[in-house]
Amino acid sequence: MNTNHYGVIMAGGVGSRFWPLSRKKFPKQFIDIFNTGETLFRQAYDRLIKHCPAENIYIVTNEAYREIVHHEIPDMDDSQILGEPSPRNTAPCIAYAAYKISEKNPKAVMAVVPSDHLILEEDIFYTTMEEGFAFAEKNDVLVTLGIQPTRPDTGYGYIQMDEDRKIDGVAKVKSFTEKPNLEIARQFVESGEFFWNSGMFIWNAGTILKAYKKLLPEIAEIFEKGRKIYFSPEEQPYISKAYEMCTIISIDYGIMEKADNV
Repeated sequence: MNTNHYGVIMAGGVGSRFWPLSRKKFPKQFIDIFNTGETLFRQAYDRLIKHCPAENIYIVTNEAYREIVHHEIPDMDDSQILGEPSPRNTAPCIAYAAYKISEKNPKAVMAVVPSDHLILEEDIFYTTMEEGFAFAEKNDVLVTLGIQPTRPDTGYGYIQMDEDRKIDGVAKVKSFTEKPNLEIARQFVESGEFFWNSGMFIWNAGTILKAYKKLLPEIAEIFEKGRKIYFSPEEQPYISKAYEMCTIISIDYGIMEKADNV
């Protein structure tokens, strides 16, 4: 297994869409919603463990869920659980993980995935992830994974690919669209150019840090200053202060929609 492969699971959501089954103190990612015998979070971890060594998997979650994560993965070192003091959307949490991982291994290639996906065709997922890791390792790019739409759904964001700009079978992204109305969603699906935005990404550490410095320099500066205290007792107190300074912004809006190498 490639020791430069890292996985980041975003597990900080409060699960409001699944209320009352999902509660703030015990959100949906930590519940066996589909009666599979495993929580969605544990399934996400089990998928990543096929691509990354166990010591290279990091969980970004609300500090209040740290013990739940330990219960789900008892052998995980506490330094692999990145406790957020408050929700700031996905750009700050991914920056925190990227800076901490790059401090440990500048050659890291990171897969970033949500903790609440149900993926039944795991063989296809595995192949896609391996292709993504290999592509990101060799190219200065931000890889985003799209899902072939099966219906004109208005609940998802969409990614438009540029069929004429492919490298080794991987398409350049032409545009991102937030949740469209039904008529536009129909046009997207019929065109064959659009995919559902999965919220899953793969990139090497140097590429994503460069994107933060260019497109979200304030957030980059905050987590850059913490480099020397990551993996130390001073980390959590620093992060508590750092999050207060972070803008609430998603990785999609802050970086993916603005970068020219997606």
